[in-house]
Amino acid sequence: MSIEWKGVMPATLTQFNEDLTIDHGLMAEHGRWLIENGCSAIIPHGSLGEGATLSFDEKVALQKTYVDALPDTPIIPGIASLSTQEAVDLAKAARDNGCRGLMVLPPYLYASDWREMKAHMSAVFAATDLPCILYNNPIAYKTDFTPAQIKELADEHPNLESVKESSTDPRRVAGIREVCGDRVVIGVGVDDCALEGAAMGAKFWITGVGDAFPRHNVKLWGLAQEGKIEEAMEIYLWMLPLLRMDTVVKFVQLIKLQQQLATGGKLGNCRVRPPRLELEGAELAEATAIIEKALANAPEV
Repeated sequence: MSIEWKGVMPATLTQFNEDLTIDHGLMAEHGRWLIENGCSAIIPHGSLGEGATLSFDEKVALQKTYVDALPDTPIIPGIASLSTQEAVDLAKAARDNGCRGLMVLPPYLYASDWREMKAHMSAVFAATDLPCILYNNPIAYKTDFTPAQIKELADEHPNLESVKESSTDPRRVAGIREVCGDRVVIGVGVDDCALEGAAMGAKFWITGVGDAFPRHNVKLWGLAQEGKIEEAMEIYLWMLPLLRMDTVVKFVQLIKLQQQLATGGKLGNCRVRPPRLELEGAELAEATAIIEKALANAPEV
């Protein structure tokens, strides 16, 4: 089982019914729309997908929804948990459900030293033979996997094939390439660092804003991969106010609002699970104005 690590891979939002159960029909419909608009894979129940508020069984059910709806598309769920054992169990469930890869995160909340973090990640990598992404996001998870540590894990785990680099430092892409060569494929995971990451050699983009604007993300990434940076800049500069919404505390609420407005409410709503609450008042008005301005001035792609 293999994955071609390239293109735009949206980290999908989890859409809820009024009672805050998962709306599986909407998830499947939106997933098909993303692939029809050029995306190359789907990343469910990660941070943007409110994975921390979903139960184990809900994550398993969501994986099945995507695999059934998109049998020819790589479904690469986020594997994160408070405990190593649950992360291992979730990885095995993803394999059994027909997922084609895993995006492996350090444990929620517990950020410790390299010995413990290596043991956790190693246990998840070793749980299946599925190709894996190591998700490095020191800002959100307080664990920073250095290029040397990534190489050490890659040397020990053949199925560690790629890295989602989300440190916000584009120098890290070069640093990983310097140490690991072509042993791992690098992807960028911070939306407003996408073009910088591509210029340094990232081959895929795990995006949040792509949930709402997949065609623009795919066009931008394609131009960047072709080295057409100035052409890509036209889209990038237009999109930056949207992309910056992916890097703040309320990124889930903001990107849900983007998806709702960009699809006319047909493929998204703004419901979130507590402790998150929907945007309101001046905060909602400001975000809506930014998104509506972007929609009114969207470049042709």
